[in-house]
Order: sequence, then C-alpha cells, then structure tokens
Amino acid sequence: MNLKKLLKNLEIEKTNEGCSTGTKWLKSGGEKIDSFSPVDGKLIASVNATDAKSYEAVVLQAQAAFETWRMVPAPKRGEIVRLIGNELRKEKDHLGKLVSYEMGKSLQEGLGEVQEMIDIADFAVGLSRQLYGLTIHSERPMHRMYEQWHPLGVVGIISAFNFPVAVWSWNAFIAWVCGDTCVWKPSEKTPLTAIACQKIVAAIFKENGVPEGVSGLIVGGREVGEMMSNDVRIPLVSATGSTRMGKAVAAAVGARLGRPLLELGGNNAIIVTKDADLNIAIRAAVFGAVGTAGQRCTTTRRLIIHEEVYDVFKKKLVAAYKQIKIGDPLDENNHVGPLIDTLAVDAYNKSVAAVKKEGGKQVVAAGVLSGEGFESGCYVKPCVFEVAPHFEIVKHETFAPILYMMKYKTLDEAIAIQNNVPQGLSSSIMTLNMREAEQFLSHKGSDCGIANVNIGTSGAEIGGAFGGEKETGGGRESGSDSWKAYMRRQTNTINWGNSLPLAQGIKFEV
Repeated sequence: MNLKKLLKNLEIEKTNEGCSTGTKWLKSGGEKIDSFSPVDGKLIASVNATDAKSYEAVVLQAQAAFETWRMVPAPKRGEIVRLIGNELRKEKDHLGKLVSYEMGKSLQEGLGEVQEMIDIADFAVGLSRQLYGLTIHSERPMHRMYEQWHPLGVVGIISAFNFPVAVWSWNAFIAWVCGDTCVWKPSEKTPLTAIACQKIVAAIFKENGVPEGVSGLIVGGREVGEMMSNDVRIPLVSATGSTRMGKAVAAAVGARLGRPLLELGGNNAIIVTKDADLNIAIRAAVFGAVGTAGQRCTTTRRLIIHEEVYDVFKKKLVAAYKQIKIGDPLDENNHVGPLIDTLAVDAYNKSVAAVKKEGGKQVVAAGVLSGEGFESGCYVKPCVFEVAPHFEIVKHETFAPILYMMKYKTLDEAIAIQNNVPQGLSSSIMTLNMREAEQFLSHKGSDCGIANVNIGTSGAEIGGAFGGEKETGGGRESGSDSWKAYMRRQTNTINWGNSLPLAQGIKFEV
C-alpha cells in the first residue's frame, strides 16, 4: 500500500487540525495526538486536538446551523445524504484501506465498514419521507388529536475505535434527515478516518449550500467528551464504547436531564444444542470470536455447548483455529490483524492470566506474536479456554480474541448461563429444533437486545435497531424506528367545534 498516495487521495496531510465546523478547520491549542498504525507501528499523521475555545466555536456554529437546517424539508435533507452515500461509493477503496491501516481490522472488514455507511445512507434517504406521526381519536366531539415529530437540536456523537466511521454514520445520517445538526467526537485512537469522513461530507455540503455547522468535528480525549456530556446545548449525546465510559456519560447527561443514547459493552454467547448443524455453528463461532481480532462489541466471547456434542464440537473448533492466519490486515490472505495498541495487548495478557488462575484449561494456546511482520507488538494469538460458568473472568468483557467454552445439560440451564452476565447485547442459538429456537426468542429466553437463530452474534444488518440491555446501556441505533431518539414528540389537539368540552367529562362553568 502506498500510504503517502492514500493520504493525499483523502486530503489528509502529515499534520491535521482536529476541529472543524464543516468546511472550516479551526486552529486549536489542544495537545498533539499522534496516530500510529497497529499494523506496523509507524506514525501515520498527527492531529491537533480540540481545546475549550475551538469546542465552543463548533457548538455555537452547530446551534446557528440548526435554525436553518431544521426548516429544510426532510426529503431535501435526505437528498443531501444520498449524495454523501454516492461519494462514499467513490471513496470506498481509499477510506476502507485507511480504516484497516489505522484501526487494524482486515481489509475486507474495512471495506465492509464503508459499505455499512453507504447502506445507512440509503436507509436514511428512504426514512426522510417516512417520519410519520399518528392520528388519535379524541374522546371530545369535534376535536382532532394527532402527534408529530420535530428536530431535537444539536446531537453529540462519541464513537469508538473499533468501528471508527460506521457508528458515526448510523447516528449522523439519521440525525441529519431528522433535521438535527451533529458534533462528532471520534476516538482519539482513530482520528484520521474521522478527518477523512469530515472532508468527504464537507465537500458535498459546500456544493449544495448546506449551512456551515451541520457537521462538526472535535477530536480529543476524555476532557472533550466531558465538555460535550455536560453541555446543556446538546440535548442528545450518543455514546459508543466501554460500560465504564457509558456510565460517566449517562451520569453527566442525566444530571442535566439530557438524553443519553448508549451502546456499550457486550459479552456475547452462542448456545450450541445437540440438534445444531455443527458446520454452521463452527463457522459462526470462529468468525464471531476472531473477527476484528475480537474487538467488536458483538464479538462471540462464550460458547455454551450441549454435553452430548461438546467433544465433537471442541475437536472441530481446534481444527478450525489451526487454519487462522494472523498478519497484515491489508493482505487479504490473513484473517486476523492486530489489536488497536499495546494497552489492549496488556488487557489480553491479564485476562489470559486470570482465566488460568481460576482453573481454565487451555484448548487453543494464547500468546503475543513477535518477529518479522509483528514489529508493532500488537499481534496476539486467538485463544480458547474451557471454563466453568461461574468463573469471575467469564463475566467480564475483554476486547481481544479470547473465547470461553463451557458445557450444559438442559436448555433452561444454557439460557440461565447466557443471561448471567452484566452485559446484554447480542446472543445466538444454534439448533434445528423449532421448540428450542422459539424458547430462546421468548420472554423466558435471551435477555439481550439482539437474539439470533442459526447465525452468530456478530454482523448485524442496518435495517434492525442495534443495541442491548443491562450494562450495554439500553440504547438503539441504526434501523427500525431508532430515528425517534433524534427527535422530540409533540401531541396536538385541534378543537374545530363551537364549544369547549373538557377531557374526562369535567364540568367548568363561568
């Protein structure tokens, strides 16, 4: 890959400003953030982080833009998003490669992430003509009652490194067709992909007369996120990341009675029943566990396997893991790239040590890779451990390719094991038994926001609402009716008669 040419194509220089109101890039006194690739450890470029002064300029511009943007008809806002989707199609190869190189996911997944942006753009375009309210029958004669939805205002978006561009688009594209303006704080670990997206969007906005401030960017660390979370001018803050981070955002936003929209950690399990198609189950488990080097919130972290098929499944799993190729994610022959940084490697090592200390039996060996091709120090071996469900480490999410295996006897037991963790994002059952599938999907089944049958925990489509329960935060993004989070609901009653009857039959005479 010619990195210099790639950065030039995406208009990313060696040093960039990390603060923008749209087409304008603001000089900031914030600290310099260096973006190193976990692929080879090399410096890609540096970014000047947002300081308090430049943050204020971005938010003020977003407020001003909202006054104009909300008055643009929703289908015309959708047309702008359609043009963005078209531009992303043109830049898919360049942006996908940058995602892969800056974050470390495989090139296929990097390109897939940009495709996800294109897909949500298409979804948002259709949505722009479907922001429906309801008509409600009034109990009073000659009254009409209905509800409608209005733009909310400035939407804050805090995104994580593992999906450096897709999750932003889930929020921003939907918010834009709803009439909101957006201020985006990307992960400080992946600032360059955010800058590239900002420039792609800014060019479309400028060509089409979109007000400056509809798309704001503020690159920085925790202090920038705290400014956004505490800002009463931002009615909604959508935050994706760890449960620890989400609790801090929820507390700050909730204290000012704002709306937090949280998509946090996952500790996702696949239940493999004795009636499962084991070939499908193996494929789902392996991709779910090692895809994105285990750094998806929907990564498969637990396998709950019926005792009758446990040994056969274990043998197949070990054979599949032997075929996994680890290395440069831009080489399409490799399945697994690096972790995001050496801090993630430390977390991997600590979890491996913890599961061994609790008595976990190693099925596929763990380890950190070194030598030629692994100079960044961020490459680790996907590993598998046999554990008991009550192990403390099993209840924690480690953003790394560590998979825990355990046995069960009855489906009730398996579902109880699955649900007995603090997180509640994604879940899956592998079975050809209709009764088992339906029980898993029933009110006495999975307690997760996503529950699948005969597909894995990873790889949600944009048409469905994405999110989970418990410590996953309860938020929903992307498809279905998730758009309602970005708008305010208003109930309207019109009296078209010549009297004033009161509700509930109340009499009031003067």
